[in-house]
Amino acid sequence: MRFLKHTNDTRSTRFFTALLLSFCALALMLGTAARTAQAQAKSGHLVIYTIDVEGGQATLLVAPSGGSLLVDTGWPGNNGRDADRIKAAMKDAGITKIDHVLITHHHDDHVGGVPNLVERVKVGEFLDHGENREDADDTRHNYAEYLKAIGNTPRRIVHPGDTIDIPGLSAIVLTADGEHIAAVPGVKPEPNPYCATEPHWDLDTTENPRSAGVLVRFGKFRFLDLGDLTKAKEIPLVCPDNLIGHVDLYLVNHHGFNLSNSRAFVDAIHSRVAIMDNGAHKAGSPEAWQTVHESPGLEDLYMVHTAEDSDAAHNSAEPLIANLKGGADGAYFKVVASADGSFSVTNSRTGQTKEYAAR
Repeated sequence: MRFLKHTNDTRSTRFFTALLLSFCALALMLGTAARTAQAQAKSGHLVIYTIDVEGGQATLLVAPSGGSLLVDTGWPGNNGRDADRIKAAMKDAGITKIDHVLITHHHDDHVGGVPNLVERVKVGEFLDHGENREDADDTRHNYAEYLKAIGNTPRRIVHPGDTIDIPGLSAIVLTADGEHIAAVPGVKPEPNPYCATEPHWDLDTTENPRSAGVLVRFGKFRFLDLGDLTKAKEIPLVCPDNLIGHVDLYLVNHHGFNLSNSRAFVDAIHSRVAIMDNGAHKAGSPEAWQTVHESPGLEDLYMVHTAEDSDAAHNSAEPLIANLKGGADGAYFKVVASADGSFSVTNSRTGQTKEYAAR
């Protein structure tokens, strides 16, 4: 009996030792990743996280100065899941507060996470396009909960042409409350040949076309995020003249719904890389995927989820998808950009990084 007891104790000791070593290795790995992200920012890089909020939006930008901008906050509820995922990205970036939170519009997959976020994270100011414009009970509720949650935190209503003060970056509002910028400083408008074949699109009456959208520039690198802007409001930005110019990284409008991503718009911006923040069963429409995939100059189209309601022909290759069909959710893309226009995209699911040289 003593021999058996000794054997069991030895096995237990070995088990707990192995378990402890595994936890230590994990902690070291996470700590190394966080230090790497901090080093990237401090060494002069812009870091962008497209966080998985299951078909909503939460995009975190951290400048080399440490200044930060969060575009949207994901969904409400789910035990604060989306706020926790935002916090995880913040930890990786080495920041403990968010300077600016831009709410593109008042749908629950964009503004719904604010109450959970402010319980966990200090925010410097909230930015939005103004009052809710959609005649729907749930959207009115979202707006009321948003105002209640931000309390005394500074709030600024933005208009096209306004800027967001992030040292080291140029962040300019292109669209807000249904209006658009007349000209982007530093961009020469040019005739857009794709306008001639673009159909007329009717304006919908939801909050989507009211989205506040931004163009962020870091040296030669350009990132475009227009929230859920729909086709009728995309077209004035590029027709008859393209006011935006070309971009390096495009966060696909409206999670890849076919209500957005008109061909004249997508082709005009000539993005090198696009990231579609779709959900497993939300957006990622075959028509929108195809339009973006075929756009001139596009090198890669990344997807936050496999579009499970679509066919294989309208999903990107697995290395370009953060969360595969039937897999664990929560993986994200991390973009690290340099002022010379070069950048990389890392898939947190695989740990693989692809480099894009300056052009």
